[in-house]
Amino acid sequence: MPRSTPYERLPSTWYVRLLLALVLVLLVAPPAAAREGAGWTARPAGAGSGGRDARPYVYLEGAPETVLQDRLSVTNPARAPLTVRLRGDGRAGPWLRFAADTVTVPARTRADVPFALALPGNATPGDLAGEIVASADGGEERRVPVRVRVGGPTLAALTVEDVEMSGRTIRYALVNRGNTPLRPRLAVRADGVFGTLLDRPARPLDVELAPGRRVERTEPWPDAPALDSVTVRLRVAAEGGARDEATASAAYVPVAPVAGGVLLVLGVLAVLGTGVYRRRPRRGAREAEADDELQPAEEARPLAKAGAES
Repeated sequence: MPRSTPYERLPSTWYVRLLLALVLVLLVAPPAAAREGAGWTARPAGAGSGGRDARPYVYLEGAPETVLQDRLSVTNPARAPLTVRLRGDGRAGPWLRFAADTVTVPARTRADVPFALALPGNATPGDLAGEIVASADGGEERRVPVRVRVGGPTLAALTVEDVEMSGRTIRYALVNRGNTPLRPRLAVRADGVFGTLLDRPARPLDVELAPGRRVERTEPWPDAPALDSVTVRLRVAAEGGARDEATASAAYVPVAPVAGGVLLVLGVLAVLGTGVYRRRPRRGAREAEADDELQPAEEARPLAKAGAES
């Protein structure tokens, strides 16, 4: 039986090695391609800006009329240059100024762009937020949060206004009159002629009021009375000692019975008025007949005198 020699096994060995090399290339190529095509990034610059210690947002703190500075890091891992446009957004957006509004980052390069945030003299003390928006060609954006704390005394002031009752709904408005964000809590109480109709303890509302913000809200009252005189009282409170209350009154009257009673009264008045109107012509006719009977007697008397004298 013929045996294969080492020279006969050599081609199959080369084939195996070639296949292994192709498999390794296929396994290694996708990660490399993924790295080459990875998207660009924009984040706060500084130590560890590209690692685990990277800052999740920009934090700046200062007094009014202060200029605060920081840097934005734009990384381009692609093989072609990247051009981005920078702008501010949010409440702190108008205060942001960049060293260059348009930045071109070379391939496989990171560029640190200085920027400044100028707090105006009339800036309200407290916390506010904004964003740095980096836009590339094609509409792709990266947003970096910016949190700002303006120094100075803070004032927590909250008011509840325009309270009114409409059917089974209580309407009201909340206004933040201070300079710090507020998360209000609301308590509702309604009293009628014979006692308390509604008593809801204070509970947090799913709204955060920025300084100067006004929101209009409603409070459902599914079991509102059908007939009663009601006074509703709203109490609001928030952190920092902010609190206020307001009241409103309304008369609940069933529409259908009242409307039926009004129609009944109108019908009775109409019947009575028709009867009076019909009686008045009959009495006038009788008076006219009496006048007609008296009229001939008065005329005959002078004629009799005239005949006697002749």
